[in-house]
Amino acid sequence: MDQLGFHLPTLITYLVNFTILLVLLYLVAYKPILRALDQRSTRIKESLEQAERVQKEASERQAAFEQQLAEARRANQAQFEEAQKRIAQYEQEQKERANKLVQEELAKARAEIQRERDLAVEEVRAHFSDLAIAAAERVVRRSLDAQAHRDIINQVLQEGGAAGRRS
Repeated sequence: MDQLGFHLPTLITYLVNFTILLVLLYLVAYKPILRALDQRSTRIKESLEQAERVQKEASERQAAFEQQLAEARRANQAQFEEAQKRIAQYEQEQKERANKLVQEELAKARAEIQRERDLAVEEVRAHFSDLAIAAAERVVRRSLDAQAHRDIINQVLQEGGAAGRRS
């Protein structure tokens, strides 16, 4: 083997040294490296599991938030609808109140008109009776007593009232 460039005792020494190095590395470095790799693998696995838990919790919180948001929207919609009903009811009450006030004012106005009409009719009757007396005095050319005046006035008013109702 010397011809090939190998020296057998050196080769055996190298092989023994290499084997001893492998055994030492196996005993000293391989197990700690494997242990470190296992620990790293475990940490990665735990980190992934924790990330999944966090993601799941975030999804659950998101779903809970969306549910609360939907409930809040429903509650707001219900409050809005209730407010709309109250507004409509208030408007209706105000319309009824306004109509009632208008009717009351209308009734007052009608009563005032009737009262003024009655006063005007009485005033016309008073003027009419004075004119009737004046006309009767001229026709008769004499003055009648008070009782005769009243009788003539009542008769003329009755005749005038009957004629006015016919018209």
